[in-house]
Amino acid sequence: MEKFVINIGRQLGSGGRAIGHLLSDAFGIAYYDKEILTLAAQESGFSEELFARNDERKGFFRSLFTTSVPLMGGNESIYSGGLSEENLFHLQSEAIRKAASDHSCIFIGRCADYVLRDFPRCVNVFVSADMPDRVARLCHDRQIDERTAARLCVKGDDKRAAFYNFYSSGRWGEASTYHLCINSSVLGIEGTADYIKDFVERRLALLS
Repeated sequence: MEKFVINIGRQLGSGGRAIGHLLSDAFGIAYYDKEILTLAAQESGFSEELFARNDERKGFFRSLFTTSVPLMGGNESIYSGGLSEENLFHLQSEAIRKAASDHSCIFIGRCADYVLRDFPRCVNVFVSADMPDRVARLCHDRQIDERTAARLCVKGDDKRAAFYNFYSSGRWGEASTYHLCINSSVLGIEGTADYIKDFVERRLALLS
């Protein structure tokens, strides 16, 4: 089969990552979530920590005015040109494009759908969930109370929306931005993954 990409945007606590793993296993393709930060660090020479601290959020550099920039390999051309959030996003985007050009894969978040907007065989999906399910999932995964989990859901969504809306031409979570929007509370994690798998197979057949 020709190379293809599945891009998954998701609400915090919606199970988007778990669904991505199931799809990765079902199709036998690579899975990239935080792994893309490792690739970006390796390609750029900047530390993975720097990419991680800037991951899917805007305003990161306001807290780093007095912090030195950690380097792994010392990419002086980028450093001397001025480090910025936009620079980090560009480097991360290059890592996404390089991976997509090399093999079929799934990307979780990080504006991958926009970064790969000209890639011919992409399926862009947004996963949401009912708030009680999101809270329950965070309580279980992070061992926190419901009130804290609810706050994290709202805060996490706000950060992801601000990041996506700044860097892309679409709107985070809006149906018109994606090929498929689905609520994982309706079918459950495994059922949602099965539904997306069927959708991907149908769309890729149309793109053949």
